[in-house]
Amino acid sequence: MRPVDIQPIGNELAIKWDDGSESFIPLEKLRRACPCAGCQGEVDILGQLHKGPERPLPPTAFQLVRVTPVGGYALQPLWADGHASGLFSFDYLKRLGSSAV
Repeated sequence: MRPVDIQPIGNELAIKWDDGSESFIPLEKLRRACPCAGCQGEVDILGQLHKGPERPLPPTAFQLVRVTPVGGYALQPLWADGHASGLFSFDYLKRLGSSAV
């Protein structure tokens, strides 16, 4: 499944998929679901999750500056607070748009 159109609309990211379905993901949900190691932590070789302390996110953390395609499999959002290390696979975005991930 691949996006054919991606548009920020108000406080949501709207994605039209190649199967004709659409997803509307609130920007706050998208940012809080960032899959990068800085946000979700990293698992070491022993399987232990290492995650830094929770930090409050400023209002700019939920302001989307742009979304860049990565290869043929993911999107990389740039947020107004400068965060840009999360790569959201198309499958992950589809799940975010259709569930409470």
